[in-house]
Amino acid sequence: MKTKKLNLWIEGARLRTLPLAIAPVAIGAGAADSVQAFDLGLSVLALAVALFLQIGVNFANDYSDGIRGTDDHRVGPLRLTGSKSVKPEAVKLAAFGFFLLAGVAGLAIVLITGFYWLLAVGAAAIIAAWFYTGGKSPYGYAGLGELAVFVFFGLVATIGTTFIQVGFVEFNAVLGGIASGLFASAVLMVNNIRDIETDALYSKKTLAVRLGKKPAIAIFLLMIWLPFLILGFFSLLYPATMLGFMALLLVVPATVIVATAKTPKELILVLKLTSFAALAYALSLALGLFVVFF
Repeated sequence: MKTKKLNLWIEGARLRTLPLAIAPVAIGAGAADSVQAFDLGLSVLALAVALFLQIGVNFANDYSDGIRGTDDHRVGPLRLTGSKSVKPEAVKLAAFGFFLLAGVAGLAIVLITGFYWLLAVGAAAIIAAWFYTGGKSPYGYAGLGELAVFVFFGLVATIGTTFIQVGFVEFNAVLGGIASGLFASAVLMVNNIRDIETDALYSKKTLAVRLGKKPAIAIFLLMIWLPFLILGFFSLLYPATMLGFMALLLVVPATVIVATAKTPKELILVLKLTSFAALAYALSLALGLFVVFF
């Protein structure tokens, strides 16, 4: 029974989304090393912040969508609250527990670096994580989810990881943050395309619902292909980053499936392919930046 309960919580944490937390930190660490300022300890703390925030927002979304009834007829993996497998208050408590862990890791970064204004950035990230689907007027229900993901799991996470090590906004981190943000937004977009019918039924006006299925698919494709234009630029300056083009082995099938899918279930595979493409892209780009000074 305990094992079954643990498995439920692991499923609820949505570990398959964690590549989206790892990707920007990896790129940020590589960008720091590209200017010979890599700090392993700070990179690990940045990774802890990103991972704890990702799990926290997953539980927060599970709770908020569950109590609204949005997940009652969804297609896809189990939701703790929507399936009534776990009491809603327990899921809410788990969300805030992980937000607290993210805050502790962030506080450690602030104390080490002396950049106390980062406390405001961390607070903004936690507030954004909760009000994505929480509160009376969640911005995720107004079509702003992709924008928030682009900012926090792209620009902020990548540039922030580099900044705490180098002390300035580094150009490689900005470009890498854009690429990471596009991939993260693409994962959310395809998730919302999959749920477009049930979201519309419960007045969850995601960007996919607002635009319609075909325009949403077109934007998704733009999101997963634009990072390779950025990678082309990187490869001119850092040839080893060309390894990142191997992520096309995941992006190409994702493109074919999303363009031909007839049912929502088919898009679950696209979500997984996109998530792992983001990770493969980020790790390859980071490795290419590290190789410069090997």
